Amino acid sequence: MFREQITDVFFDLDHTLWDFEKNSALTYQKIFKENQLEVDIQQFLKLYVPINAAHWKLFREEKIGKEELRFSRLNTTFTQMNVTVADDMIYQLADDYITHLSTFNHLFDGVHEVLTYLKPNYKLHIITNGFQEVQNYKLKNSRIADYFDCVIDSEMVGVKKPNPLIFEYSLKKASVEATKSLMIGDNAEADILGAKNVGMHTIHFNSNEEDELDEGITIYKLEELKKYL
Repeated sequence: MFREQITDVFFDLDHTLWDFEKNSALTYQKIFKENQLEVDIQQFLKLYVPINAAHWKLFREEKIGKEELRFSRLNTTFTQMNVTVADDMIYQLADDYITHLSTFNHLFDGVHEVLTYLKPNYKLHIITNGFQEVQNYKLKNSRIADYFDCVIDSEMVGVKKPNPLIFEYSLKKASVEATKSLMIGDNAEADILGAKNVGMHTIHFNSNEEDELDEGITIYKLEELKKYL
């Protein structure tokens, strides 16, 4: 479908290529053990995952900053668990989480296969809202960094997806027109609608079981990209 009009493919990283939930769970298991914090990890994760998602939405909307995000998502989870954790410990856990997160490098099924398939025919890039200090490590440690020509993060630009400025910056950096570009991501609001608003083509990789969009292409496995590219 896109083979003759697309020259550049932009990917989101977390929840699209890099299996955030699996790597995040392993990180919390590690740092809870190291800090001798005895909590039910399954109960923690059940509460934390939607709380984290809600905090990231606030972060995208510029309603909270990075440090508040890191602290509040943990504090809110522990509060809902009725577990008392001192602020100093929460700050320690927040720092340890960032330190260790990129040491776990599970990718979604088919990532290397799909990137290897795409690389000869398209320029590949990353647009991510993740924190600059960990995103590059994720790419390097999971051995996918070499696939990408440009890696753009929100801290580099000063705004987050779905702000049009980050997409416009990315297109300029990649030296490509929006009409020749495709954005692939998991978040309907940040990745898909954000990219559509600047004229990019989009494919929604629905890894989070979101509601399907009324228009556009949705896939549930990355291998499905081969049907379109």
